[in-house]
Amino acid sequence: MSREAFLAHLAGGLTTVCRCWRVTRTDGVVFGFTDHDAPVAFDGVTHRSDTGLSASAVVQGTGLSVDNTEALGVLSDQAFTETDIAAGRFDAADVRSWLVNWRDPAARMERFRGTIGEIRRGAGAFQAELRGLTEALNQPHGRVYQPVCGAILGDAACGFDLDGEGYSVERTAEVVERGQVFRFAEFAEAEVRWFERGRLRVLSGAAAGLSGVVKHDQFRKDGARVIELWAPVGAPVAPGDLVRIEAGCDKRAETCRLKFVNFANFRGFPHIPGEDWLVSVPRGSGVDDGGSLNG
Repeated sequence: MSREAFLAHLAGGLTTVCRCWRVTRTDGVVFGFTDHDAPVAFDGVTHRSDTGLSASAVVQGTGLSVDNTEALGVLSDQAFTETDIAAGRFDAADVRSWLVNWRDPAARMERFRGTIGEIRRGAGAFQAELRGLTEALNQPHGRVYQPVCGAILGDAACGFDLDGEGYSVERTAEVVERGQVFRFAEFAEAEVRWFERGRLRVLSGAAAGLSGVVKHDQFRKDGARVIELWAPVGAPVAPGDLVRIEAGCDKRAETCRLKFVNFANFRGFPHIPGEDWLVSVPRGSGVDDGGSLNG
């Protein structure tokens, strides 16, 4: 990519410039768009001109202020579909924008990079908020001093491998209600409530790539196992679709030590005094361990 070549093209007076946008979803699917009247290809991606995507001016500032803009587009089967947006497939997707010499796409200059924020859907169209890279500075970072673990099960801080035996199960869906309740006739590989607070991931079918957090994991009187999610999966899950169910963690030190044998990586502070400690008074008996003073 030659920024210098693009600036030289602008300085020439007669320009052939268009804007190109690229959207990369978190599942790796890439879409390219342009406001030119013909497709523009570079970096192995063809930016299509027939999608109806347009964008307002990017508001940019100096320092750490957040760059922001909005993208407007048409809901279509070729690009942004109502189903994919409702399923959350475009949430936090990476967005890049360039000014491009469409006669020589190698001469271009990047103007914006960020992620998709809130998406509003209307009659056959959508409006997406685009947030610049400095938006990440508005998020809390660092560790919080609290008794429970601050890591997410399986992430780099936790370090636990969910592919280990007994901590994840892949099965075909049997009975699915509202995309939220999954019933299995025979499922005794793990004890009751083993998967509560865990995650159910859909591996095949229309909802492939989507997931949900497990709310309840219990056995019914007839021996069937019922796994209920907090919210429905964003796309239909049909019987026969492959799902992966991962063990859940309530972030307590005892759970980390006994269920996952991973206490060396526990990211909480189980012995930190509670709020009652601030108003505690000396006493001659008992143990001051940060617990309730009324106990």
